[in-house]
Amino acid sequence: MFQEKGKKQKICVLGLGYIGLPTASVLANSGYQVVGVDLKPSLVESINRGLVHIQEPGLHTLVQAAVNSGKLVARMEPEPADIFFIAVPTPVNHGPGDVAVDLNDVRSAAEAIRPHLQQGNLVVLESTCPPGTLEKLVAPLLEKGGLTAGRDFFLAYCPERVLPGRTMKELIENNRIIGGYNHPSALKAEALYRSFVEGEIILTDSRTAEMVKVAENIFRDVNIALANELSFICEKLGISIWEVVRLANLHPRVHLHLPGPGVGGHCISVDPWFVISAFPEEARLLATARSINDQRPLHVAEWAARLVEGIPAPVVTVMGVAYKGNIEDTRESPALAVLEALRRRGIECRVYDPRVTAFPEETNNLAMAFTGADLALLLADHDEFKFLYPRELGKLMRTRQVLDTRHCLDARLWSEHGFKYCLLGAGMPGVLAAGAAEGPPGS
Repeated sequence: MFQEKGKKQKICVLGLGYIGLPTASVLANSGYQVVGVDLKPSLVESINRGLVHIQEPGLHTLVQAAVNSGKLVARMEPEPADIFFIAVPTPVNHGPGDVAVDLNDVRSAAEAIRPHLQQGNLVVLESTCPPGTLEKLVAPLLEKGGLTAGRDFFLAYCPERVLPGRTMKELIENNRIIGGYNHPSALKAEALYRSFVEGEIILTDSRTAEMVKVAENIFRDVNIALANELSFICEKLGISIWEVVRLANLHPRVHLHLPGPGVGGHCISVDPWFVISAFPEEARLLATARSINDQRPLHVAEWAARLVEGIPAPVVTVMGVAYKGNIEDTRESPALAVLEALRRRGIECRVYDPRVTAFPEETNNLAMAFTGADLALLLADHDEFKFLYPRELGKLMRTRQVLDTRHCLDARLWSEHGFKYCLLGAGMPGVLAAGAAEGPPGS
């Protein structure tokens, strides 16, 4: 165990969001005394009552147990501790012709820790950051208090590597990379993580660890962009990208990703900018991939608009606004851009998402969402949508059409009940197949 004999280790976790709160609850249930810090009074109050603001399997049980045991308490300001975790957001701001990485929350967290920093403390940065952040930003800010990083206190970068919906399991079971400000810092952080992590722990330097984290998500972003670009081409050929991917992946050394309506979440759609903004000349492939994926929602909106073209006062029912299936997270969701693009065209949109409970203009009533609609537009492949019965939904709709952007629905079943079933990446309406005399074959 990391705890020194006869001493109760105290940990201060700054940021109680999608990573900070699960981490704080795991640490508290591992025997540490944990103070969670967040600037939102309502959030602090709810956590101290054992409630959670994040829908994540197992999280509520762990938080409630930690709070009831007295091992976890939420505050609005940090306190003296043996270990400090920084798990705050690192968004990017999209301005006219420019994208800027926002590290203000990391800066504020480091400044808040500084008055409480003591000899021998460990500070761990978990927020995803541009390579060099620990060395160039966090260390100098902490050292303004008079202590020297790597000598008087330990400093390390350990990125989270969890999947929403599996966070509590993966925090414990996944392999972890620890990047130390120096080697003693890496060893100190390793001892902490070994007290609750069951996966392999690999030590490296902080800049490498920072690059590893963004590289993991860049890999996925670039490969999704490849699938999306192939999807555009398949639409013009009048063939299905889904069948192309299935057959290509039978090759033992090929693993194409799946296309979709765009890339969302606070990782894949954000992390590439940490490198692109710092190295615009070198990161040409990364920038191209981002452009392809960012344009995808507009392409989906164009599909939808063509399908309701000529219908008076058309209505589109959007099925799912989470950025992917079976989660409630809407951060950077492509559905937001699709909705905006459709509404700019004057198309009325209704939203139905059984997972997302608080979304503007959303209806939780399935019948209300579909009554009088001209197109069902599936954007998130929630399991609930796979069990919808199109015969009953068709009775509610004015025009029986469905556009499936995730290859989630049973095309034969929906077609049997009178729906015009369209599959993204399988021949766009009104576009001639390359080299063909007629339009693309039906899906």
